[in-house]
Amino acid sequence: MRTVDVIQKKRDGHELTEAEISFLIEGYTRGEIPDYQMAAWAMAVYFQGMTAAETASLTMAMVRSGEQMDLAAIPGIKVDKHSTGGVGDTTSLLLVPLLAAAGVPVAKMSGRGLGHTGGTIDKLEAIPGFRTELSREEFIEQVKEVGASIIGQSGNFTPADKKLYGLRDVTATVNSIPLIASSIMSKKIAAGADAILLDVKTGGGAFMKTLDDSIRLAEAMVAIGTEVGRETVALITGMEQPLGNSIGNALEVKEAIEALHGKGSPRLTEVALTLGSHMLRLGGKAADLTEARSILSERIADGLALAKLKELVAAQGGDTSVIDDPGKLTSASRVVPIPAQADGFVEAIEAEEVGLAAMTLGAGRATKEAEIDLAVGIVLHKGVGDAVKKGEALAELHVNSPDDVVAQVAARVTKAFTLSEVPVEKPALVYAVVTKDGVERLAGGRS
Repeated sequence: MRTVDVIQKKRDGHELTEAEISFLIEGYTRGEIPDYQMAAWAMAVYFQGMTAAETASLTMAMVRSGEQMDLAAIPGIKVDKHSTGGVGDTTSLLLVPLLAAAGVPVAKMSGRGLGHTGGTIDKLEAIPGFRTELSREEFIEQVKEVGASIIGQSGNFTPADKKLYGLRDVTATVNSIPLIASSIMSKKIAAGADAILLDVKTGGGAFMKTLDDSIRLAEAMVAIGTEVGRETVALITGMEQPLGNSIGNALEVKEAIEALHGKGSPRLTEVALTLGSHMLRLGGKAADLTEARSILSERIADGLALAKLKELVAAQGGDTSVIDDPGKLTSASRVVPIPAQADGFVEAIEAEEVGLAAMTLGAGRATKEAEIDLAVGIVLHKGVGDAVKKGEALAELHVNSPDDVVAQVAARVTKAFTLSEVPVEKPALVYAVVTKDGVERLAGGRS
């Protein structure tokens, strides 16, 4: 088999066999196929696309390129969740203890934030003492005993994906749905989950800006999961505005704790309950979504989800007193309000701009090597559809930055808000559900 023949075959729009795809991925991972040939193949895929079978073969070839997590020692159906990234998206910190409290084991490997999107591991490190690095044995044993664990991504998982992604990043082939889908799903499958719930964000603060593109990505990932024997469901959720009210690591932990107390952002809680209901059904603990939501709501009301979070934090060396008193979390040196410039109604909040503003304060990373300030960030006081009076706070900045940076960020956050003179309808939170049986567009969907 010759690499040039495989490239030509894809360039001309033909379907590659599993053997041809494995040949490419294995050869590239070993360094036998040079970057320039792999770049040519990636560009051919960018223009010609891939079938569901091709994309599944690519995914599994990348899974086989490195280590795989074996979760067989953990009883029950292990359900994993992946979000394509957003602003103020703290759902994992709610979902993991919620599901564990409802009897679904959660063995979750998460990443750090980059750019305007936050990372679960950074947020957890805002809890003093919390260990995000555990051995594989400790990780599995904790899930067996506690029902849940969240650790940082480690080990040699999907090295082919890492290498290919780096190449795509410099050859203008990142925005290819088959390549995006296989990249995401290879990591989820290598992590050992039995079933996968995908939270595909759509809107201005998301990677996929339109609903149609978000659905296409969701369909590709669900098709991969189905092809390789993992039950997979995707929800398309809105990212026209930040999901929660808080953007920033310690601030988001505080909001997650408040949500498990039955308080916090209604948007965050609603999306978490919707995602969690699907995960509970996938985990075999509820017959349908109505029963699943009822169970999860009860786990918040009876305090068992909050108790499970405390148990998880204790198991990983964290200071559990912050769960009882989130005020003990690290805090910024000062808080700066952002006043409304006029009476009206919030028509829009540019989520990406708010995320980038929080990054400027130090809450996020411009590069992988950058350090972050766990205390800083932005708290929204108004969401889309809310009424506001002139001078009333739209948001507040939690800052440790000099005055010139604060002034720059304040101007950026002010500009991110659009006010209307007339009432504005609140946007939908969930636009569609994608399963192996097709796409169900929900009320409030947009194109």
